[in-house]
Amino acid sequence: MLCLGLMSGTSADGVDAVLARFQGAPDRPEWQLLSHHHSPYPAALRDELVRIGQGEPRPAAALLDLAEAVTEQQAIAARGADPDQRASLIGCHGQTLWHRPPSSTRRGASWQLLQAPLLAQLLARPVVHDFRAADLALGGQGAPLVPRADAALIGPGDGWRGVLNLGGIANLTLIPPRSGPQRREPVFGWDCGPANSLIDLAMEQFSDGQQLFDRDGAMAAAGRCDNGIIHRWLREPYFQLSPPKSTGRECFGQEDLRRRLQELESVERADAVATLTGFTAAVVAQDLDRLRADRNVHLLELLVAGGGCRNPVLMSELQRRCRGLAVRASDQIGLAAEAREALVFALLAWWHHRGHPGNAPAITGATREACLGVRVAPA
Repeated sequence: MLCLGLMSGTSADGVDAVLARFQGAPDRPEWQLLSHHHSPYPAALRDELVRIGQGEPRPAAALLDLAEAVTEQQAIAARGADPDQRASLIGCHGQTLWHRPPSSTRRGASWQLLQAPLLAQLLARPVVHDFRAADLALGGQGAPLVPRADAALIGPGDGWRGVLNLGGIANLTLIPPRSGPQRREPVFGWDCGPANSLIDLAMEQFSDGQQLFDRDGAMAAAGRCDNGIIHRWLREPYFQLSPPKSTGRECFGQEDLRRRLQELESVERADAVATLTGFTAAVVAQDLDRLRADRNVHLLELLVAGGGCRNPVLMSELQRRCRGLAVRASDQIGLAAEAREALVFALLAWWHHRGHPGNAPAITGATREACLGVRVAPA
């Protein structure tokens, strides 16, 4: 079956679309990535999404216009990946505006902006969307949703295999080995914390809007990392939580950056970006250290996807701080780093079609497995 996957992540830089073929057993499908297309958001739309994602209020009319604009951008990306309309089903994540994990006093909720019936009409094919809602209704975090899909797409290795996504937020998947005493352990994963969100916001601020990210890690490479500040940041409450846990720009956005830059006000801008880059790597390394201590899980390799894997300074920091691990881009095993999350949502749509569960209680904390997503057909 040919499925189209659409993903627009926390960075709000645009929409990734993939066309993929799936067949066979849902847990270990045979799959083929046929095409990948990235469609950037117009600058004004990206800016609005980032601002709202950090809590700036907007009138209802503006949010309605924004939902329509986001939907139209999803359709543009879909046509770029599948111009001949070969896919029979579309899986679309939508654009996250706000994510609220469950707490001791409130249930969790998550808002992915999309007009799914409009998208189905524009593309003349059924759309599966709202993938997080069922898991949240079952008491889960609603995120991350990629670990179970990672395990199906990538499969086990000779030892524990980690998959790290470096988008706006860093999220981690742990896949148990194919043999040995830990082979029956569940797949698990969580949101580690900020990946590119703080770095990107800092670059935009320091360049007066001329640079939206640290291309090739150039500014970080020119600076020096303040490990003393990083060690202090690592003691903050979110980084002490045990999984399941999830987060987003509502926690690691402009206000969070402002607080951190106040602590870095006496350093050069390049040093601030280097410290934020080192912080991203240190958050992941601390989680992996705790994983070894608490669960006796020792990774053999860490496969890195998302835009952050194109930042050589960040990759070098990961290699340095995650001692003893082979750190490499997921491209090296045939999974294109920029296409990975969109491929996941193509797979989740196929799983919905097959009635196969897409979440995992060990990952999200939900009370049980569930088939994820809501299907809408063209009118």
